[in-house]
Amino acid sequence: MIMTSIILLFGTLIFLIGIVILVKPTMVFGYLRRHLGSLQIHVLAVVIRLIIGFLLIAQSDVSRFPFIIEIIGWLSLIAAFTLAAVGRRSFHRLMAWALSFAKPYGRIGGILAATFGAFIVYAFI
Repeated sequence: MIMTSIILLFGTLIFLIGIVILVKPTMVFGYLRRHLGSLQIHVLAVVIRLIIGFLLIAQSDVSRFPFIIEIIGWLSLIAAFTLAAVGRRSFHRLMAWALSFAKPYGRIGGILAATFGAFIVYAFI
């Protein structure tokens, strides 16, 4: 029950961040640009993916879409291990490259994030 609640919290936060990106993309992307080189952003990116991946795999059987949720969990773990392995310099370059798409495609990313967050919440309620 606690693990499902954490998943619902993460899904809700992803949904809300997606809405913020949709309405005011400079708020999120500006923050990321300002803190691009910080160790905390890199560690946070890895740790959150590890937690979400583990929780999704462990709780996939109680979701509406167990196979899809488990796949998303494994993808999250793979992303976490990859981000941890690339090191800070490559992570910085990857983030800078991804943020270069923020202006033309940021709102589309917000829609995708909000949809993904809503899907996670729906899968576990």
